Order: sequence, then C-alpha cells, then structure tokens
Amino acid sequence: MRVVKEMTREEVRVSIFSWNNKYILKYELGPMEQTFKLSELDVVEEQDLDAFLEGQFFEKVKERFDEMGRSFRSQLENL
Repeated sequence: MRVVKEMTREEVRVSIFSWNNKYILKYELGPMEQTFKLSELDVVEEQDLDAFLEGQFFEKVKERFDEMGRSFRSQLENL
C-alpha cells in the first residue's frame, strides 16, 4: 500500500492510499472513520483526487460525521 497524501482539513484527518489498482480515501474524526474506494482507472492524474478534499463532497463527509457523532453519543448515553 502506497501513501499518496495525508493531511488534516477542518479537524478531519484525510489519508489517500493506492492499493490493488484502487485509491482508498480515508477520513477520520475522533473515534469515527469513513472510507471510500475508487478505481485508479477513474482518475486521470493523482491531483484529481484533490476534488475529494473540498466542495460538496467534503461538506457531505463532515455532515455524515456530525450524524455519526450524534448517534454514537446517544448510544453511549444508553449503556
């Protein structure tokens, strides 16, 4: 597995890997993680992956983290 890029953006840790002819995009915030896989054939240049670090896609990732966090906290309160 090759690390293509690692960064933190708006408190979200983003790691992009290349493995088995796929790019793996991993987003982490606290105890939560979201992972997406896409074929390397769908990406012309590695710089095109930057589109997943901004705009509407990244906003949806943050919204999903908010929802995940609420659900996780709710479950912890019910233990």
